[in-house]
Amino acid sequence: MSNLLKSELYAECQNKPCSAVEELITPREKDLGGFSVRRLFPTTGRKSVGPWVFFDHMGPAQFNAGNGVNVRPHPHIGIATVTYVFEGEILHRDSLGSYQTITPGDVNLMIAGKGIVHSERERPEVTNKDHVLNGLQLWMALPEADEEAMPEFHHYSKDKLPTALISDIPVRVLIGTAYGLTSKVKTFSETLYVEATLQPDQVLDSPQAQECAVYVAKGEIEIDGASVPEYSMAILNTSVPSSIQALKHSRIVFIGGDNLGQRYIEWNFVSSSKSRIAQAKQDWKNGRFPLVPGDEEEFIPLP
Repeated sequence: MSNLLKSELYAECQNKPCSAVEELITPREKDLGGFSVRRLFPTTGRKSVGPWVFFDHMGPAQFNAGNGVNVRPHPHIGIATVTYVFEGEILHRDSLGSYQTITPGDVNLMIAGKGIVHSERERPEVTNKDHVLNGLQLWMALPEADEEAMPEFHHYSKDKLPTALISDIPVRVLIGTAYGLTSKVKTFSETLYVEATLQPDQVLDSPQAQECAVYVAKGEIEIDGASVPEYSMAILNTSVPSSIQALKHSRIVFIGGDNLGQRYIEWNFVSSSKSRIAQAKQDWKNGRFPLVPGDEEEFIPLP
C-alpha cells in the first residue's frame, strides 16, 4: 500500500479518522510513443474500481506543429473502451469501419467483445499546427456473459449527455445514473462515470455506487480533512457518506459501479480467462484480427 500513499493520506487528517477515503493513488508516467500519459490503474494494490480496469489521463500535452497523437492499429478483447477529451481532439478508426473525430464533451464507446482493432491518430489539419490534447481513456470490463460479444462502436455527442446544476455546480453524467440524471451511453453492468466542475469552497456529495473513486483532473479537493491533489485519485469508502470540497477551481471525475470479479490483463487484452488471452496474443501475432480500413499499413507488434 505504500505506493498508494495510504499512510500519507491518513497523516494529513491530523489524527482525525479519514473514514470516507480508503486509498489515495498517484499516477505513474507511461510513454505511448511520442507523448506520455498519467496511468492511475491498474497498479500494485489497485486493479479496478467497479467495472473499470484501466484509467489513463492523456495530457495536458502541448504539441508543436508536425507532432501529435499517433497510436498505430492495435487490438482489444473483453472490454469496452471509453474516450473523453477536455481539450483538443482525437481521430478514432477501427476494424468495423468507424471513422470518428472525438471532440471535447463527446463520449466514444468502443465495445471490443470478441475482438476489435483500432488506431488513435489526428486529422492532418490538427497535426499541422500547434495544438493541445487533454483527456481521459478508460477500459470497462464486460461481464463474463458479454466478454465474447460482437464488437460495436458508439459515438455520443456532448449535447446528448445529461447535465444539471447541483448546488450551483455543473455536473454531467457520462455513464450511468447519478444526481437524478441518467445517461443513454450503453452499459453492461452497473457503471458510473460523472464529471463536475467546482469553484473554490464549493461542496458536492459523492454519488452512490457499490465502488466509487474521485479523480482530480484539475485543481485540488478535500475529503474528510484530507487534501487530494491534482492528478490524484481517492478511492472512497462507500459505506459512509462523503463530500468533496474544492480547495481551488477543480475539475473532478467520479467513476465506479459494481465489481465484476477478477480480470486478467496482458498488453491490450482483458479477460476472466488466461487461456483466452493466450489465444488472443497468438491470433494477433499470426494476423488473424481484422484490419482497420484506410489504416492497414501499420500496426503495433505483440510485445
